Amino acid sequence: MSDTESRSHIRTSADQSKARTLFGIGSGNAMEWFDWGVYTTFTPFFASQFFHGGDPVSDVLKTLIVFAAGFFARPFGGALFGWIADKMGRKLSMALCVALASGGSLLIGIAPNYATIGIGASIILVLARLAQGLAHGGELPSAQTYIAEAAPKDKRGLWSSLIYFSGTVGQLSGTLLAAVLSTMLSSESMNAYGWRLPFILGGVFGLYALYMRLRMHETEAFVEEAVHDDPTTNEDEQHLRTKKGAIWRTVREHPKLLFQVIGMTVGMTVLYYQWAISAPAYAISVIKVPAAQALWAGVAAQIVFLIACPLFGALSDRIGRKPILLAALVGLSVLSFPLNAMLNQSAWSLFFAMSIALVFLAMSTSIGPAVYAEIFPTRIRAVGLAVPYSIAVALFGGTAPYLQTFFSSHGMASAFIWYSLALGLISGLVVLGLPETKGIDLKDKSVGQHGRRKALREPAA
Repeated sequence: MSDTESRSHIRTSADQSKARTLFGIGSGNAMEWFDWGVYTTFTPFFASQFFHGGDPVSDVLKTLIVFAAGFFARPFGGALFGWIADKMGRKLSMALCVALASGGSLLIGIAPNYATIGIGASIILVLARLAQGLAHGGELPSAQTYIAEAAPKDKRGLWSSLIYFSGTVGQLSGTLLAAVLSTMLSSESMNAYGWRLPFILGGVFGLYALYMRLRMHETEAFVEEAVHDDPTTNEDEQHLRTKKGAIWRTVREHPKLLFQVIGMTVGMTVLYYQWAISAPAYAISVIKVPAAQALWAGVAAQIVFLIACPLFGALSDRIGRKPILLAALVGLSVLSFPLNAMLNQSAWSLFFAMSIALVFLAMSTSIGPAVYAEIFPTRIRAVGLAVPYSIAVALFGGTAPYLQTFFSSHGMASAFIWYSLALGLISGLVVLGLPETKGIDLKDKSVGQHGRRKALREPAA
């Protein structure tokens, strides 16, 4: 019996509607990004609720350290949920991730403050962020792998833009909610209870996203891989498993791919967290832009990003991935100092600087999921991305808001800009060394061959 004949008994993502695929991925991804983003957006309001340093800037820095701690949980989450995605299926991994993330959000929303239980409040915050870090470490690689495998190969760039499009919808919703609440509530009310609302809402919406993901089917690429390993598993997708020991063996056979992921990620993650995530909070805390105005500027700039993402995703399906990635890195490198020089106490300056940066960031983020999926073979497509990607984001993205605030508070803002430029150069050099992968068949055995140990590479046809 062939793999195709065995697979015919198992329903896959090819058998479900495009709407179910896109909404199932998008809803869960948006919820996790909402939860992740509101932490930085609402940091100025709740920092003193979990810490008691007597100095608002000091409390913000401590809260951002906890933000970074969540990032350091991401590699462990990436390894765990990436392994689950490659061993037992992308669908199961995504469902577990969204459940854990929503639980962490609810915990923050209902946690007692420092005045009530002292250091216990700080501990609760750290535990909740660690749970969210584990979940987010697995969410991106699992969801990115699913959408890339489910997409038509000639529209994979466009479909992959859903990851950052839906993520930005979640981030935008958090920023918009912050803008509305800061406009309607006084500073005292925001600090007292207003900051709790987004965390509670995020947890509740996560339960709905979990329901949506449980109704989805596994991707055809994973089903064929699992059936190839065990042809007797041909009735129920819940019992699909890949061969024992094959995942880590395949990882060891492709070491170059792991370093390419780290290299591509280090530059873009710092720039992304600088401009797309923490810019409004940085403007409020350091530049002293009025809170409501800064948050509205962030909302408007993220709308620009939303418009740009699918446009660049579709463009990459026509002209290729590499030209788009290189244009993003070169543009952001050239504009780094001018964009930072634009920032002042006017919310308009924040809007224009963020919008310009986010247009260039859209070039890379929109097609990142497609590029990552197209360099890995099916057997390690999730975990092969998850571990190095999570490590890079933890070390460089997670620390970016803290480093930017720290250097600026010590009169060394330019040091952070030079730091981001150096990392951007590394990413650019790695992109130059990548093969062009537009339109490839992800089930083809040649996928990932360029990153395999030379002694193990299959000869060209």
